[in-house]
Amino acid sequence: MFDAQCDLAALVYDGHDDPDAILRDFAGDLKACGARVVGMVQLGQCADSSLSAVLVHSGETMLLAQPPAPSTTSPGATGCKLDLSRLQDAGVRVADALAEGADLVIVNRFGKRERDGKGLGFVIERALDADIPVVIAVSRQSFEDWIKFAGGMSVKLARDRHALDAW
Repeated sequence: MFDAQCDLAALVYDGHDDPDAILRDFAGDLKACGARVVGMVQLGQCADSSLSAVLVHSGETMLLAQPPAPSTTSPGATGCKLDLSRLQDAGVRVADALAEGADLVIVNRFGKRERDGKGLGFVIERALDADIPVVIAVSRQSFEDWIKFAGGMSVKLARDRHALDAW
């Protein structure tokens, strides 16, 4: 089903692109065919403090943003910040589901936390240690950091469904 030569794929997107719908549809179609897909895909945006993720294996939605806080620089404006403890909790839930077996792991984003050895990097490592393919959304701007994180062992996919299906 997946490329045996490289079970780590980066779905590369530009800043204005939204890879989440593609990943959700891909997961849904695989699950409908009987595959066990584990992971999480982003929902919402930080701009409106609705940043959350859906756990594709359970359908549960988890808020990832800290509660809105008034901005100190612009009265009346609110800021959004990723809540690292919520992200970690989501990662633990994915890792727990992964321990029960999976055909594919989906990770919503590669970002500075993963680059710095935090975030969901441990989920990627556990999946690869168990020989389970992983697909992750990676912004074009973070792709160089991704290649370093992955040790150069990653397939680069265009942000479209056909690229995922071909992989």
